[in-house]
Amino acid sequence: MTRVEIALPGQAGADALAVPVAQPLGGDGAKIVDDRLGGRLRKLGESGDLRGECGEAVLLHLDGELEAPRLVAAGVGQRDQVDADALRTAGAATAQALSRVGGTLVWLLDESLPVPLPQQAAALVEGTILGAYSPGNWKSRHETKAPGRIVVGHAGGPELQEAVERAAIVSERANRSRDLSNMPPNELTPHTLGEKAQELAREHEHLTCEVLATKELDDLGMGALTAVGRGSRNEPRLIVLRYDPPGARDDIVLGLVGKSITFDAGGISIKPSGGMQDMKGDMSGGAGTLHGIGALAALRTPVRAIAALAAAENLPGGDAFRPGDILRAANGKTIEIINTDAEGRLVLADALWYVRREGATHVLDLATLTGAMELALGDLYAGGFANDVQWGELIVEAGRRSGDLVWPFPLHPRYRRYIDSTFADLKNSSTLRQASPALAAEFLHEFAGDGPWCHVDMAGPGFLERSRGDYLRVPGGTGYGVRLIAELGRMVA
Repeated sequence: MTRVEIALPGQAGADALAVPVAQPLGGDGAKIVDDRLGGRLRKLGESGDLRGECGEAVLLHLDGELEAPRLVAAGVGQRDQVDADALRTAGAATAQALSRVGGTLVWLLDESLPVPLPQQAAALVEGTILGAYSPGNWKSRHETKAPGRIVVGHAGGPELQEAVERAAIVSERANRSRDLSNMPPNELTPHTLGEKAQELAREHEHLTCEVLATKELDDLGMGALTAVGRGSRNEPRLIVLRYDPPGARDDIVLGLVGKSITFDAGGISIKPSGGMQDMKGDMSGGAGTLHGIGALAALRTPVRAIAALAAAENLPGGDAFRPGDILRAANGKTIEIINTDAEGRLVLADALWYVRREGATHVLDLATLTGAMELALGDLYAGGFANDVQWGELIVEAGRRSGDLVWPFPLHPRYRRYIDSTFADLKNSSTLRQASPALAAEFLHEFAGDGPWCHVDMAGPGFLERSRGDYLRVPGGTGYGVRLIAELGRMVA
């Protein structure tokens, strides 16, 4: 884990300094640096080599003018529009500019920016750690270096200290979630995902884990989850984590449910071959859920929570479930299968029932569920469907604060007709090419139980095909959900 500290710049022993630069060029931090550089930043601005554009990073090699041999001038865009995301992007651009250096990075803050110093420092730390992430764990030689130590150049204070420590923990957990999403499916199966969860639980005093295998799932009547996993010799699992800290309020238990399809070939309704290698990322909702509850534990957030990761491989095989099958879920409802590639809602159905049975009062599920949601919102926002207005608004606000963005979508009973079945209580898909995220949400609504619930369809921001161009600069898993859960936990504690 990257070490994060607060110290005055001259005391840090820096390999590089970095300063946010806004448009128009100037500001407290940049001006102080520029004065010591004899106007070098100003001259770069006049020549057009330094513009202060969001995501720009200009690396300068120094000759003793400052307390480090290098300086990165990191653009944050228009001064009056600078927000946390612009600062995260500056952090990521700086990490990329220093990717061959590593070592100690010292961030200089700018009090003239419209972001308070604690939030400014937190965003820069978070962006640096997320932006330094490399998905190449399986390469024989690592080609990049992340800063081993990040120092916020300031005299300090309790609020600033708490902000940067929290940012470091949450971003490190998000990167651990990314590692899971990027694991190849020959290494990450439902069984090994359960082992990863047990390892996480051993790190924290108040976090426990149990893994339910096929017999236990059958005993619970989880016919939807087990059907999805029947085509693979790697059997399904329900991975359950409980966080029960001292001092938590009695009236709220967060229920966190993550779709954890460790590989999705589509089953009998097999997917096209193009891009199928990315279907290892179909467990990104589960990865975010796992390390989201891990972040609550690491931060010692005083809120009780239960997480359920519904894990399976959806493969064609001799025992695979088929279109036309009728399954019985744990809540007793029967489901006609129209499309075996609409499997995520099936595994979530049983997991939603389970967390309610175990006492969850407020439920959030995370799932890379529908391609149509990615078409609608791209790779920036997830779509949120809530049965309770206040709960939905709270999750949208947690997304805004954390950077795991959520946009509200309608949950309306008239969409229920899309999943009416002649033969069973409901069907898992529709033959109409209409409103697929909404009908999937209505399907899940049948299993969400009583009380506030929100379904977050993170098909776009959960697993990237390319760099997003901000602080998520590499393809693959993004860690979506970790920051959302950490912030939500803080808001309801």
